[in-house]
Amino acid sequence: MLSASDLAGRLAQDAEAVCRHYLSAGRRAGNYWLVGDVANNKGRSLYVHLVGPRAGRWTDAATGQFGDLLDLVRETRGLVDFRDVAEEAHHFLSLPRPEPVSSRTTDAHNSPPVERPTAERARRLFRMTQPLAGTLADSYLRERGILRGSRHAALRFHPSCYYRDLVTGRASSYPALIAAVTDAAGAITGVHRSWLDPDGVGKAKVDNPRRALGRLLGSGVRFRFPVTDPVPVLAAGEGLETMLSLSHVMPGMPMVAALTANHLAAFNFPPGCRRLYIAADADAAGRHGVEGLSRRAQERGILPLVLSPELGDFNEDLRWLGPDRLTASLRAQLIPEDMMAFLPV
Repeated sequence: MLSASDLAGRLAQDAEAVCRHYLSAGRRAGNYWLVGDVANNKGRSLYVHLVGPRAGRWTDAATGQFGDLLDLVRETRGLVDFRDVAEEAHHFLSLPRPEPVSSRTTDAHNSPPVERPTAERARRLFRMTQPLAGTLADSYLRERGILRGSRHAALRFHPSCYYRDLVTGRASSYPALIAAVTDAAGAITGVHRSWLDPDGVGKAKVDNPRRALGRLLGSGVRFRFPVTDPVPVLAAGEGLETMLSLSHVMPGMPMVAALTANHLAAFNFPPGCRRLYIAADADAAGRHGVEGLSRRAQERGILPLVLSPELGDFNEDLRWLGPDRLTASLRAQLIPEDMMAFLPV
């Protein structure tokens, strides 16, 4: 039986046929297959690369799920054991198929451009940003109840950040909140972009106003995070605004935003970590990330403790219930030692 990587590679050789078989409610748009989600609902939140070096890689912009075509087979068929996933993939590969439609996109006009490695592009973009204080991005965060965003070195502002529509291919630019994704040594491996409405009315009116660029696996956007010292207590969560909301009322606690549920589950723990507070999101993808990270923490002798919001997420708690109510809720969830250290009376 082929290995997982070999199976994924075989499937990627005919990525469009895989999509037509397992995601029949979708459609091709340029070099992507667009569909609503892994349940094969109509829409275009999930996109699959059909050609080039990333052929077969997919991302659901709505849930943060991502993976290769073997992961896609697993999700669409609701399988758990690798043996069953491999058997399904082998069955698909044995089916007779017509000449791939994607073969007509191999001419020079449709070949994807040669690009720099994404981590390098991310670092270059971050170098082009400016400090957050007083910018449209600072105002955006303040409207979300996050008043001290400019104190975080990981957050910057880009006045005119490139945006490409994945359906039409049309390019434009919008102001953007840029967050640096760093590894355990503090090196930038990626960035997260939140495109904003130029008139200051929330996010930009585009299909995917939030996207990551670069290498995220094991890394995250870090706040109040020492690079060299041990980090005995840490809070980790999925969303940028979720963790900024917690940092607003617990400014002394090191925190990290992993940006997606899958990346949260794969976050690399810092040296000396003894307790890990995991900020929960009230959705299926969020629960998956919490469970995965909790399991890995326990395997390494780290105590995982889940922090739960009263409303949908901690930013809603901050905005609608206020910082005092959020502080009181967290006080009841921290262990006494951490409550005294990070939520003093």
